[in-house]
Amino acid sequence: MDEVEVVVAHSERATLRVGDVFLKVDADHARIDVEVEAMALVPVPTPEVLWRRPPALAIAAVPGTALGRLGQPSTASPAAWAAAGAAVRQLHEAPLPPWPGRRRRGPDELAAELDGECELLVANGVLPADLVTRNRQVAEAAIRAWTPVFAHGDLQAEHVFVDGDEITGIIDWSEAGRGDALFDLATLTLGHEEHLGDVIAGYGTDVDLDVIRAWWSLRSLLGVRWLVEHGFDPSAPGCEIDVLRSRM
Repeated sequence: MDEVEVVVAHSERATLRVGDVFLKVDADHARIDVEVEAMALVPVPTPEVLWRRPPALAIAAVPGTALGRLGQPSTASPAAWAAAGAAVRQLHEAPLPPWPGRRRRGPDELAAELDGECELLVANGVLPADLVTRNRQVAEAAIRAWTPVFAHGDLQAEHVFVDGDEITGIIDWSEAGRGDALFDLATLTLGHEEHLGDVIAGYGTDVDLDVIRAWWSLRSLLGVRWLVEHGFDPSAPGCEIDVLRSRM
């Protein structure tokens, strides 16, 4: 009998693996709705939906291995990273989804959220003030108007699966919607700066690298406290706090 593997679990959601089946349980039914609808619409490989009974969703495992994992060197080839960039470009050129997206925030709202989070990080002693101040300055470049695309919304390297140099599947679509293309590219390359050039080469069009780097800082600043509160370690080597330190 296959063992049950806990892939991720916290107070909002949990993902379990049994053999070649992933079972996702989410207290927010809307996230499951978005995940299923997004996978039906996007022009890139996605997992097969086996069944859905809210609050649970069962999907089949995709072949291959993860492109990378935060805090670990990627063993994927430069060509695989370029293929990921090409797949992201396909996604961003698809027709916009009919829903706005959970991460859609205007520049003023995003700036206010970031400033509030930075104050908490310093006041609670989570991060040193100079580290927060420097990264808040870097993050400013990401706070601007942008043209929405069909975005994944949480395109971590471990959500992209490859077999050799080919993309076999992109998973975890619960944050998908109308979003900033450069946020997706930044999330994909967070902690894997050495592969940014490969991804952009595959993406096939000029992008503002300063904005991508700004999103690295912004995403990390907004994520550190949440990660700590949910049992994750953003101070592990190569993870969010190291990303912030690299901007100093």
